[in-house]
Amino acid sequence: MKLSARNALKGKVESLHRGTVTTTLKVATGGGDLITSSITNEAADELALKVGDQVTAIIKSSDVIIGK
Repeated sequence: MKLSARNALKGKVESLHRGTVTTTLKVATGGGDLITSSITNEAADELALKVGDQVTAIIKSSDVIIGK
């Protein structure tokens, strides 16, 4: 996967909360740091995200994009 974003942090999914339209997840990047991201339920389903998955939080401007 190639992206224009330069800020990519590897981490592990700590929690997932599925809402009506979006899924909120927390990603632990190490050292006690957590990144919270809100993505569409469709994206969460396509990525088949679950607690414990290794993911990359890709940060561009004020958005956090999750790639797996």
